[in-house]
Amino acid sequence: MNLSAISHKGAYPDIYLIDRKTLIFTLHTAVNDIKSCTLMYYSRTNCEKIFHAPMEYCFSDNYHSHYSVKIIFEDTARYQKYYFKITDQADCSYYFNAWGFCEDNPENGAFEFLYANQNNVLKIPEWSKGQIYYQIFPERFCDGNPKNNPKECSPWGTAPTRENYMGGDIKGILKNLDYLTDLGVDCIYLNPIFQGDFNHKYATTDYFKIDPQFGTEEEFLQLVDELHKREIRILLDGVFNHCGIHFYAFKDLLENQQDSIYTDWFYVRHYPVNVSETNAPYECVGEYGYMPKLNTACEEVQNFICNVMIYWLEKFHIDGWRLDVADEVDNAAWTKARTEIKHRFPNALLLGETWGDGLELVDGKQMDIIMNYVFRDALRDFIAKESIDASTFSHRLFQMLSHYPEEQSLCLFNPLDSHDTERFLYFCNENKEKLKLAVMIQMCFPGAPSIYYGDEIGITGENDPDCRKCMVWNKKEQDLELLEYYKKMIQLRKSEACLKSGKTIENFNKEKIFSFSRYYDADEICVVCNSDSQDKTVLIPVMYPGKYENLMNGSIYEAVEISDDENQVYNHSKFKGTINVDLKPYDGKILKRRITL
Repeated sequence: MNLSAISHKGAYPDIYLIDRKTLIFTLHTAVNDIKSCTLMYYSRTNCEKIFHAPMEYCFSDNYHSHYSVKIIFEDTARYQKYYFKITDQADCSYYFNAWGFCEDNPENGAFEFLYANQNNVLKIPEWSKGQIYYQIFPERFCDGNPKNNPKECSPWGTAPTRENYMGGDIKGILKNLDYLTDLGVDCIYLNPIFQGDFNHKYATTDYFKIDPQFGTEEEFLQLVDELHKREIRILLDGVFNHCGIHFYAFKDLLENQQDSIYTDWFYVRHYPVNVSETNAPYECVGEYGYMPKLNTACEEVQNFICNVMIYWLEKFHIDGWRLDVADEVDNAAWTKARTEIKHRFPNALLLGETWGDGLELVDGKQMDIIMNYVFRDALRDFIAKESIDASTFSHRLFQMLSHYPEEQSLCLFNPLDSHDTERFLYFCNENKEKLKLAVMIQMCFPGAPSIYYGDEIGITGENDPDCRKCMVWNKKEQDLELLEYYKKMIQLRKSEACLKSGKTIENFNKEKIFSFSRYYDADEICVVCNSDSQDKTVLIPVMYPGKYENLMNGSIYEAVEISDDENQVYNHSKFKGTINVDLKPYDGKILKRRITL
């Protein structure tokens, strides 16, 4: 047994509450290194009565296997001491506690969970589980009212630059609600719509006003109302790490210098303060002087942020916030915002932008979930760039899952691309079979898939500004076959409970073949993917013998029962059958177990 690979932090996320009576415990070991593990727990006030709870195997990455167990107490969880009994393949056992390892049942050194305080319960809005998001860059989606277009607006479809405008607005979104409904999306994420500088509006100048080029408050209220009638939610983009140079507090700083009442709202390097694109006398985002960084450790700034967020939730009934560069904002600002918002709007979603795992943001005290670019990067490298093999791809995905509680991983915002990246199709060298394979994985893997406007009709492009092209509304210029594929995958995702809420296990990863299963009770859906340019035939392990149906075309596969000895080739005892699968280049199969009564 590789003792050095065994870990449990004794803190979130290795132990967490899903309600005040229920704790989830997680243990990590070297990959496929142990036979079993058991949680041993007892009350501080009754040390003699030790309970034993076998832990369930969850999944493995290339280096670790992960186990968990749910414990439900009769009363509030409190003063629970615990340790682990771990047995290897040779039936040798060790005990693992806060002090380390021992061969005999330990009398001291146990981990301890103290008290189930209400604010420590992991609460993520239930509606966010498995949502289908659709991201809209308002300036480029549809021009519904040419009268509010900026001066010198370029013709719709002009090649995008960092400076030009095309005239997209709120009425343009209203005009195309039938399109969004028909596509099957659950939630719209809008890039900034507040009054701001530049076409992207990430340099906010008034957080309480909609930019006139996008429309009016009345039009936005109508948009929210119409979306909700269609059971579609909406998130707004909040830019609170920085502002624009025409924001009232920064204008006051420019005018009054050291005597400004807003000096504490910014990080002034030296006086006099003047606007400079580079080498500015104040801190700014990305060293870009037109976006001064707000001092989010300042209590007045924190109060301002809370007021803005609550204003739009209360007056316009939005469903939550996507929070720009959330990992650069002072943690105390998000803790304060979460406390105030969740007290009044418990179902409002807080989605934080980060480009890593964002663990410091999703501890239950700041964000609900994060933008999962780790997922996107793995798909890009495996399918689009073909720079990694299936083993590395599987490792990156399942290592990612191991970082989050299961309840959180089912809600992670999983994009293929966004306004800040190249279009996924561009990375695929315009190979739409690759894109479709990535979409299949995206729609079947745990989390909440996000579609960046136009991906579904074949829009491509390099990074900003090319990724912000105008939406194409002429059907003759849309890839309608690709659009139908998206619709089919979205409906499949929404109709199969185990794709939305099921557990996940890795089945097979070798060379360019990757397979995983989602399972829920007796249901199982096995996804098999070939990221190679060659035909492949592969034997895939599944959880049950019997018939499996290809959900893409209705064809039937027969899973042959395997023995326990054969099972050792694959993974623990979860697999009981194998299916022989033929795959074309960049092909995927979605195989669902057919249960016969």
